[in-house]
Amino acid sequence: MTTPFIRPRRLRVSAGVRTLVRETELSAADFVFPLFVVPGTGIKEEIASLPGIYHLSPDMAVKLAKEAYEAGIPAVIVFGLPEYKDEQGSSAWDAASPVQETIRQIKAALPELVVVSDVCLCQYTSHGHCGMLNGEKIDNDSTLPLLAQTALSHAEAGADIVAPSDMMDGRVLAIREKLDAHGFQDVSIMSYSVKYASAYYGPFREAADSAPQFGDRRSYQMDPANAREAIREAALDVAEGADMLMVKPALAYLDVVRQIRDNFDLPLAVYNVSGEYAMVKAAAANGWIDEKRIVLETLLGMKRAGADIIITYHALEAARWLQEQ
Repeated sequence: MTTPFIRPRRLRVSAGVRTLVRETELSAADFVFPLFVVPGTGIKEEIASLPGIYHLSPDMAVKLAKEAYEAGIPAVIVFGLPEYKDEQGSSAWDAASPVQETIRQIKAALPELVVVSDVCLCQYTSHGHCGMLNGEKIDNDSTLPLLAQTALSHAEAGADIVAPSDMMDGRVLAIREKLDAHGFQDVSIMSYSVKYASAYYGPFREAADSAPQFGDRRSYQMDPANAREAIREAALDVAEGADMLMVKPALAYLDVVRQIRDNFDLPLAVYNVSGEYAMVKAAAANGWIDEKRIVLETLLGMKRAGADIIITYHALEAARWLQEQ
């Protein structure tokens, strides 16, 4: 018996057939849209290194959140630039800070929109590091109560999910215990479990005014050379009570995304970070790429690698492009 001549092309011959057999679907429901909030009212100022992304006062953040919700995006994540900074980062848990005010206003205007809050101290400390210092070294353990207090203040403002991004050991447990002790058992923790010390964060540090004043973050963020370590980090967060895991950045770490997906059953987020976004925008502005096709292909690749949730600055545009298809 002769071996049949196999033609995989038969499953690609038309748009209808391709749709019928498509393995991975991308939709606006996969996206979380980042918002950068600042003190004041009526403020909407474009961030130079992130074209199309803005510093927003709480009232303007509500308007953009409404646009996202109407485009089918189910969630936003809120980052803040405070009115004041100090050694402890105490404005991070100040109920009057822009993040807390924005959460309150969004939940009042759009109760069905999921609000995620970034929990870290780097935007709030005068030194720009993600925790307390002992000399020029991060003091991991003395940072934990401050992160827990910050998460609590976000929950009190109405956050549905808190997302610790600091990479301090033990912070998921500290936050979980703090939330539970104050009656916020239903607030989820989306942990930045696998966060690398990446060069792709450059534009974000301008957006959030969070660059460290000395040194770097390699003593607490992960070495880009390591993948097995990511499994250990994720396992620790699962054991401490994380409800969702995250890999950040996304594009250069899709192999890690797949490993986390294969090893854990929790919902998995990826962060399509500022450097990834800025490179696409720069190339598109020069006419070197088809922006729509590049963005949707990139986001689809993240979904195919195993992500359930994609935090991306492209969210609003991508949601509209997907509606057009």
